[in-house]
Amino acid sequence: MVTFNVMEVQLSSKLPDVKTTIFTVVNKLAKKHNATNLSQGFPNFEADAELVEAVASAMRQGYNQYAPMAGSMALREQIALMIETIHHTKYNPDTEITITAGATQAIYTAISAFIETNDEVIVFKPAYDCYEPAIEVNGGKTIHVQLQGSQFRIDWNDFKNKITPKTKMVIINTPHNPSGTMLSHKDMEELQNILKGTNIILLSDEVYEHIIFDGNHHESACRFPDLASRSIICSSFGKTFHVTGWKVGYCVGPDYLMQEFRKIHQFNVFSVNSAVQEGLAQYLKKPEHYLQLGAFYQKKRDLFLSELQASKFKIIPSKGTYFQLLDYSEITNESDIDFCKRLIADYKLASIPISVFNINNQDDKVLRFCFAKTDEVLIKATDTLKNI
Repeated sequence: MVTFNVMEVQLSSKLPDVKTTIFTVVNKLAKKHNATNLSQGFPNFEADAELVEAVASAMRQGYNQYAPMAGSMALREQIALMIETIHHTKYNPDTEITITAGATQAIYTAISAFIETNDEVIVFKPAYDCYEPAIEVNGGKTIHVQLQGSQFRIDWNDFKNKITPKTKMVIINTPHNPSGTMLSHKDMEELQNILKGTNIILLSDEVYEHIIFDGNHHESACRFPDLASRSIICSSFGKTFHVTGWKVGYCVGPDYLMQEFRKIHQFNVFSVNSAVQEGLAQYLKKPEHYLQLGAFYQKKRDLFLSELQASKFKIIPSKGTYFQLLDYSEITNESDIDFCKRLIADYKLASIPISVFNINNQDDKVLRFCFAKTDEVLIKATDTLKNI
């Protein structure tokens, strides 16, 4: 038997301030207390059997070796057709579309491709928690802009004042996680006008692009010519088709940006699961698979909210994503983190506090609930919430 006398190597952490995420903390507590878990953003129901069979069929047909670095051409062609159909914007599937190992990898790769030491990146808060570590690890500096009010609107004067000669990138997320709000056509025009004539790159996180409610339209960055010319747009098949564990996404952008993106992508993951790509390519040939997604999730949102009408929570209905914020300010003055923990321990229900995503942990007394769950789970959760 060999024993080792291990001496710790002295390290300088590239992410010294990164701690355990709120998702890990909440999920651990939810498991400990056997709580109904409406915290993390993934469905608890199965994917469409047609999609599963399409992937299995691709495996049987021999799609089990490396895919091309940029992704299956069949899938890229279907993505190009989908974007042209919905947004009337053309992307070249050969040079302007890349398949990624989920949207998080796309976002990380895009930041790594363009952000250098001391570059500034503007991020709107509250923000999904993968943006800032990627900026920091690449030597960049995050410049925060806090979204305002219960509708999480952008103060465009504040935004303009945050732009400096060091600003290299702006990151937007619409439909927005965690708030469930969306940037309007007017918002996107304002952003386009401000960035026009600059060398600033736009990274647009649009992973919930098909989950839109109440007849609204997703204002993708690709709909606005100047924004499209400076944008890497990231999306997720995991979110769209209830298969988050497959970790397949994609990004689109003009070829001069995509060339730089692929330089990093090829040494990051090189290529993505080939059978899944071929299966998705077949599945996308039926547009109803993504065009009906908003109606599917709106039924779940409406069920969740209708069951809460008799509760003490204040509600502004989500406009997109599968997240709903609930304002509990008329119930308790507890911090959102403390109330979240008490909900888990005492009521066996898990959610996510929003303050952890805000500047200086601004606490607006709201919690985020994921309604991408079976109706049975949603009714069980709302029965609990009505009794608080």
